[in-house]
Amino acid sequence: MVDYLDHVARIQRAWARERPDLDVGPQGVIGRLHRLAGHLTEQLQVVYRRYGLGEGEFDVLATLRRAGEPYERAPGELAAHTMVTTGAMTKRLDRLERDGLVTRRPSTTDGRGRVVALTEAGRDLIDAAFTEHMRNERRLLDGLAPAEAAQLEALLTTWLRCFEGDPDPRA
Repeated sequence: MVDYLDHVARIQRAWARERPDLDVGPQGVIGRLHRLAGHLTEQLQVVYRRYGLGEGEFDVLATLRRAGEPYERAPGELAAHTMVTTGAMTKRLDRLERDGLVTRRPSTTDGRGRVVALTEAGRDLIDAAFTEHMRNERRLLDGLAPAEAAQLEALLTTWLRCFEGDPDPRA
């Protein structure tokens, strides 16, 4: 009986043959994570599209919603929380405002600043989309036993800390 070799294992085998002087072991983790990220992104975007959103717009609405009442943040805060440039944020906000999902107004505390707030339609949309998003993420994790999912989460948290340091507890 032949052991099943996934795509990454076949690549590793070929590199090990061609470059036996190199340790190709890291490809086993990095390659699979990279491929898995592509599959997960594809599956997550199905839900976003169902609500007429891209990943970026979903992220902005979710960031505003989880801010709590009155569901608003400054554009710079939104950019920091969603890890995009202010220019990219402006494009997202233009689209969301055009669609009636957010409003922009002058800040009451900073004469030069602006505030972005969810509209009622935006809140209704993100509440529905986030509910389906969580069901979808549960479905995607159902391939793992609960203990495996918990172990994977702990490992990924530890590894991510190597790149990001201590996360902002206010996010």
